[in-house]
Amino acid sequence: MDDVVVLTVVSSRLEAELIVGLLRGDGLWAAVSADDAGGQEPQLQLQGVRVLVAASEEESARRLLAADGAL
Repeated sequence: MDDVVVLTVVSSRLEAELIVGLLRGDGLWAAVSADDAGGQEPQLQLQGVRVLVAASEEESARRLLAADGAL
């Protein structure tokens, strides 16, 4: 697996999951990273929820999100 980079930081797990779904739907590897006890402590999302992608796919992911208006 490539190195992983933070594509963006959003304000909620729901928003991050939607972005990850969009990226995966286009065949890219993506994941959500949040320090919110697996969604059980949503108040901890105040620090942001990270959307991760493979470093080799970062440019493609940014183009896809820009075209979709998500970034």
